[in-house]
This record gives sequence, C-alpha cells and structure tokens, in this order.
Amino acid sequence: MDTRIQFRIDEETKRLAQLMAESQGRTLSDACRELTEGLAEEQRKTMTHDSWLTEQINAAFDKIDSGKANFIEDNEAKIEMEARKNKIRNRDKI
Repeated sequence: MDTRIQFRIDEETKRLAQLMAESQGRTLSDACRELTEGLAEEQRKTMTHDSWLTEQINAAFDKIDSGKANFIEDNEAKIEMEARKNKIRNRDKI
C-alpha cells in the first residue's frame, strides 16, 4: 500500500526544484520519491549491518564464555598483523 508524504517549502524552492527535475525528464514527485527510496535503502543497509555486527559480538562473547577464546598478547598480535600485511603486499611479487 502506498502512502502519502506532505511537507511545506517556499514557492521559490519548489519552482527551482521543479525546473531541475523537469530538466532531468522527471517530475518533482518522482525526484522526491527517489530520494525517499534511497534514504530507506540506506537505512535497510545500516540495519542489516547493525544486525550482523550484533551477531558477531554475541558470537565472540559466547566464545569467551565457553572458554574457547584464544587471547594473544598485544605485541604478538602486532607482529602477526605485520606479517599478514607483508604477505598481502608481496603476493604479486612472487
């Protein structure tokens, strides 16, 4: 079911927006609809990412709670990360 959105703007803003929309071969309603649909799609992506991130965090805490987590000292983690970066940087040189 479609719904209607109404808002108020001054006449000059409306006139200029209509001219721009018409120069692009669409109506002001089309332009407003596309903007609204784009905003909704961005929100969907944000919500999907937030949900994924929550799942990842919960999985990490579950791993800690079950005793299956493997902790690495800061210095060792830095050394491992640098080795991984070097491997990626050098993979085209082999």
